[in-house]
Amino acid sequence: MLFTDSHCHFDFPEFSGLRTDIARQIRELGVHRIIVPGVSAAHWQRQFDTCRQFAPCYFAFGIHPWWVEDAKEEDLTLLPDYLLHNKVIAVGEIGLDAKIDNMAKQQEFFQAQLAIARSADLPVLIHHRRTHHLIQPLLKQYALPRGGVIHAYSGSFQQAMTYVELGFKLGVGGTITYERAQKTRDAIARVPLTSLLLETDAPAMPLAGRQGEINSPAYLPEVFRQLCQLRSEPEDLIAHQLEQNCQQLFSF
Repeated sequence: MLFTDSHCHFDFPEFSGLRTDIARQIRELGVHRIIVPGVSAAHWQRQFDTCRQFAPCYFAFGIHPWWVEDAKEEDLTLLPDYLLHNKVIAVGEIGLDAKIDNMAKQQEFFQAQLAIARSADLPVLIHHRRTHHLIQPLLKQYALPRGGVIHAYSGSFQQAMTYVELGFKLGVGGTITYERAQKTRDAIARVPLTSLLLETDAPAMPLAGRQGEINSPAYLPEVFRQLCQLRSEPEDLIAHQLEQNCQQLFSF
């Protein structure tokens, strides 16, 4: 079976000195592609350097809501040029986070990046936290032809289906390994299989039983096994469809 980690911050300093070993390990586990999202203009060069060194890596560039406070308007003017690189497959990580007190600026940058993605004909990788009610109307407004991924999806089945109907896929990661996440587990069990992607969000979002540890793309097969326990389809069909979903969305 082959797997794609559709959201892994492999350029983050937590992986310094570990990347070569992890790259070898994930090849043995069947994780043959990693999508490395951007978080700020100051880090985009670091992504270039990481992805040039490790062949399985693909780029997404964007300004994450956690980094919006320090972002400048000039960063938005630079973004379209970065998207021209031949290994860029999305705009992201972008989105809205209700736990950060600069929502007006977050919305300004989110909408600007949605417009850039539409102009560049690229999908988006969307961060959310208590903001489904803000994000969904904007996705309807911008009507991105390529859709994108709701990264680290957590929420109800009804909220999930709203995204699916808008042409978006749901990122499935460590959240489903926690039994307390019943609402999200139920949603992931019931949505169409064609709307799911695997991800780790490494080095963040450790799996159940690994709290406090650095997460790794090497744990992606564990997420897959948990997903198979939630779904009714055979494992080989699930694995095949997940890869088809990635290929259809990102056009590697």
